[in-house]
Amino acid sequence: MKKKLLSILLTAAMATTVVSGTALIVNADSEGDLSGKTFAIVIRNSGNPYAEKEADGFKQVIEAAGGECIIKSPEKATADAQIPLIQSLISQEVDAIAIASNDVNALTACLQDAMDEGIKVLSLDSNVVPEARQTFVNQAGVTEIGQALADAVYDISGGSGEFAILSASSQSANQNSWIDAMKAVMEDDKYKDLDLVEVAYGDDEPQKSTDQTQALLSKYPDLKVICSPTTVGINAAAKVIQDSEASVKLTGLGLPSEMSAYIGDDDSSPCPYMFLWNPEDVGKLSAYTAIALVDGTITGAVGDTFDAGDMENSPYTIQECSDGGSEIILGPPYRFDPSNIDEWKDVY
Repeated sequence: MKKKLLSILLTAAMATTVVSGTALIVNADSEGDLSGKTFAIVIRNSGNPYAEKEADGFKQVIEAAGGECIIKSPEKATADAQIPLIQSLISQEVDAIAIASNDVNALTACLQDAMDEGIKVLSLDSNVVPEARQTFVNQAGVTEIGQALADAVYDISGGSGEFAILSASSQSANQNSWIDAMKAVMEDDKYKDLDLVEVAYGDDEPQKSTDQTQALLSKYPDLKVICSPTTVGINAAAKVIQDSEASVKLTGLGLPSEMSAYIGDDDSSPCPYMFLWNPEDVGKLSAYTAIALVDGTITGAVGDTFDAGDMENSPYTIQECSDGGSEIILGPPYRFDPSNIDEWKDVY
């Protein structure tokens, strides 16, 4: 994955654009293909580094192809904060909306309104119900993520003891699906000596995630591991554990740039290893998907295939999603540990 990203950054026939103060590289040869088309992405909340990377990737592809990109980000990670943004985009008559939802159900009516107006709708990162989208861009298979996290908890705990989960919102579709997948994996007798004491919710807010971590450490003195499948949560938890010099260990899904100081094999490092994918690639694949929907290459039906530029797994084929709709899977989760974190911390 790293080699692929770096090859993109070093490709000769490229031009530079600036997104939110960050220099990005785009392929100038593809400009003009989407002249007059407008593509919008609604991320989960502002100030969320992971979400902002998704938006960067989306914008990079759209503008490289000559389209107009609109980025909308609510102040809070709630569906109520996303609804007026979607309604505004409908009024602007955009051609496509990509939504990283804060609630799997609550956005249904407004997204259906968008589709009724001929706007192509896809979800990314965190899903909406099938009737509210054409398809879903999934960062990794739900089962694969659940398996990776369950095995990490088993490994780091030594196979027994108490562990807790620090999630985002209780209504977050992706968080809930990964947690459910973890629980399903842990029904196997291998994990019988592990005890999930609580699923806490930090709502993808740094302060609330900090408070929830402190509460977990206080309530469960025998806690061995916290698993946080959210980049905001794992970063907040890592700081709490390190500052308090707690013996609890941490794993989950995190950004290398934010977690490099906390990953290590020694007792003072809270996180032995964690997982993620490239959020910029999630945004890029979402942009390619939106383009294919708008130009009619795909409808979002299972079996549809489309090219996604020079992305590693292109061409992509749309698959059946567990909720009865369709999805496109970016690829498997990637492990970050002391052997590779220094290589990745400056990438994203």
